[in-house]
Amino acid sequence: MSDTHDPEYSGQGYLPGPAFGGYSYATPPPPPPRPHRSRALVITGVAALAIGAAAGGLINGLGSSPAGTATATSKTMLTTGEIAARVDPGLVDVVSTDGLAQQESAGTGIVLTSNGEILTNNHVISGATSIKVTDIGNGKTYTAKVVGYDQSHDVAVIQAEGASGLTRASFGDSSSVKLGDRVVALGNAQGKGGTPSVAEGNVTALNQSITASDEASGDSEQLTGLIETDAPIQPGDSGGSLVNAYGQVIGVDTAASSTYQFQGQGNSGTTAYAIPINTALSIANQIEAGHGSSTVHIGATAYLGVGVNPQGASNGFGVPGSSTAAGAYLAEVAQNSPAANAGLVQGDTLTTVGGTSVSSFEDIQHALVKYHPGDSVSISWTDATGQSHSANVTLATGPAQ
Repeated sequence: MSDTHDPEYSGQGYLPGPAFGGYSYATPPPPPPRPHRSRALVITGVAALAIGAAAGGLINGLGSSPAGTATATSKTMLTTGEIAARVDPGLVDVVSTDGLAQQESAGTGIVLTSNGEILTNNHVISGATSIKVTDIGNGKTYTAKVVGYDQSHDVAVIQAEGASGLTRASFGDSSSVKLGDRVVALGNAQGKGGTPSVAEGNVTALNQSITASDEASGDSEQLTGLIETDAPIQPGDSGGSLVNAYGQVIGVDTAASSTYQFQGQGNSGTTAYAIPINTALSIANQIEAGHGSSTVHIGATAYLGVGVNPQGASNGFGVPGSSTAAGAYLAEVAQNSPAANAGLVQGDTLTTVGGTSVSSFEDIQHALVKYHPGDSVSISWTDATGQSHSANVTLATGPAQ
C-alpha cells in the first residue's frame, strides 16, 4: 500500500478504494499481481487548526507499566540508537492484500496488547481482503483481522490471530509535546520489512489540519489536530511510531508532503504529520470496547458493490441519455452484488443509502459505516432515463474500508 497520506506504503497514501462504494474494483478483470508497494498519503493542503483530545482508557491501561512493554516510563533522554532498541520490539510490519485489484501494500503497526491488538492507520488496511503482520519482537508472522476503524481520523485496530506474549509499546502524553521537541519516527520504510527504519527530526508545528489524498484510489480526506515534524518519513512508515526523546510513542506516523514523496531525497523539504497518540488511543479504546458510532465501524465491512465516477454523471463517461440527477453516478455495478441484485446498472445515479443523500464515493462510505454484513438497508436511485427507483438490499461482506 502506498504512503502518500502516510507512509504505509503503497506509495504514500491509502490502499485502493474498496468496492462497496468506491471506484474501479467492483468488477475487476484478473490482471497479473502487481508488485508489493509501500503505502503513503499525499498532502494537498495544510492549515493550522487547534483541537484537543483525551486519551481515555487505553493511554492509562496500555504501556503504563514497565512489565511487558517496549520501554518503561523514563525521565532520561535517550540516544537514537537506544530509542530504536526499546521501541522496535513494539512494532509490526503490516502487509495488506487487495484481492480485488491484485495488489499488495505494506505499512506499519504499533502493538497495543500482548495478545496481538495492533494500532495502525486506516489507509494501511483500507481495501484489504487479507492482512498479514510480522512482529518485530519475535519475528513471527500472523494473519490479522480488522477489529474496527475510523476512516475520518485514519485510525484502525487489527488483531493478530493466535498471538501471545507480544511486546507492547510504551505511550507518552501527546498533550505535553512542544515545538522544537526532538522526535524519532520508526517504521517499515519502503515496505522493506525487517529492522524498522529510523528518521530523526523535530516538532515544527502542532494542531495542524491537512487534506491528504491517496495516490492509489484518488480519495481524499481532512485530518485535524496533527503533529507536524521535519523527520523524513517515507512510504511504508504509515502506522509507525513517532517517539519522543524518552522513547515513548507520542504519535502515529500518517502523512508526508507530496514534495518529499515524489522526490524521495533525504529530508530536504520534508513535512510529515502524525496523529497525536492521545487521539489515536481514544479511538482505539472505543473500537476495543465495541462502541460503533457515525465514524467508528466495528467488525467486518458492509459491501454494496458499486463503483462511482468521482467526476459525476455530467463530466464522466459521455453516455448518451445518461441521467444528470444529483447523486453518485455509477461507473460500475459488481456482478451478483447486493446492488446488482436490486437492479442497479452502470449509468444509474445512486441518490440515497439508508435515508442519507449521497453524491460521492465518500458519502456512500460514510453512509455504510453503521451497517454490517447481513444488515438490510434502503437505497434509492435514478436510472438513465430519469426514472426513480428504491429497494431494500441485504449487504454482503466486503474488504476493509
